[in-house]
Amino acid sequence: MPLRQAATAAGLVTGYVADAVFGDPRRRHPVAGFGRVAQALEQRVYADSKVRGAAYTAVCAGTVTGLGVAAQYLTRKRPFARFALTAASTWVVLGGKGLAAEGTRMARLLDDGDLPAARQRLSHLCARDATGLDTEQLARATTESIAENTSDAVIAPLLWGAVAGIPGLLGYRALNTLDAMVGYRSPKYANFGWASARADDLANLVPSRAGAALTVASAPLAGGFAKPAFRIWRRDGKHHPSPNAGQVEAAFAGALGIRLGGTNSYGGRTERRGVLGDGREPEPVDVRRAVRLSRAVGLAALAVAVAVTR
Repeated sequence: MPLRQAATAAGLVTGYVADAVFGDPRRRHPVAGFGRVAQALEQRVYADSKVRGAAYTAVCAGTVTGLGVAAQYLTRKRPFARFALTAASTWVVLGGKGLAAEGTRMARLLDDGDLPAARQRLSHLCARDATGLDTEQLARATTESIAENTSDAVIAPLLWGAVAGIPGLLGYRALNTLDAMVGYRSPKYANFGWASARADDLANLVPSRAGAALTVASAPLAGGFAKPAFRIWRRDGKHHPSPNAGQVEAAFAGALGIRLGGTNSYGGRTERRGVLGDGREPEPVDVRRAVRLSRAVGLAALAVAVAVTR
């Protein structure tokens, strides 16, 4: 393996371990800083326009990706610097430990029957309206969010880092953050957020399907079932309104033997999704199983990323 390639692979592994041990930086998180700058820019340039939104997306994501390109270029003959910057970037953009911690916290609240606290806590995982959700509905929302975010916050960053280095890590996280900020199908962002949403869809086309395949392969390691995971993925993955989220959610549903999907509410807007899986409604114990599966899939994604690093 060439030295620069080895430095990138070692950086991905080190960054993954840093996220697993330390979680997100507690203060001055760069992703949060990017979000604040992007929000300030949005307030200045917002218009109900796809063209204006596309320019906004290009400026925000392009600037961050450009910084990654500069870092990649400046470290082309400095393997240790390449390793250190790749490790730091990987740590910053991954969210595996935080995702597992939120899932575990939700499982504990549901086990304790503290539905008001669980409804409030769900906002840390997704934007779904939790008002009136019962235990099973909260367990479903949590499990779906764990599956989707395993792809978005673990698999996709690792794979983009493997094939595109530091620019891939930073550029992907910028797009994913913009999608979370303005990519919602709401009247305000239907046009302005269109480019961010579509760019994020494109960036996740391959990682989401790789994530579904890794879920199938990892299911037995987390007490799940590979054959149903594959069957439900291939049958139901396309039933989700997102071209990517349904892939991993369907694989998780099959692996855990549960049923996901259905009707969700987002800020007063009701979205009826297809049903994913043949099993029972999720229970609090399934949230813990989803956390274990997410961790197993994350490790599998790291192995693949190291294997395909360029």
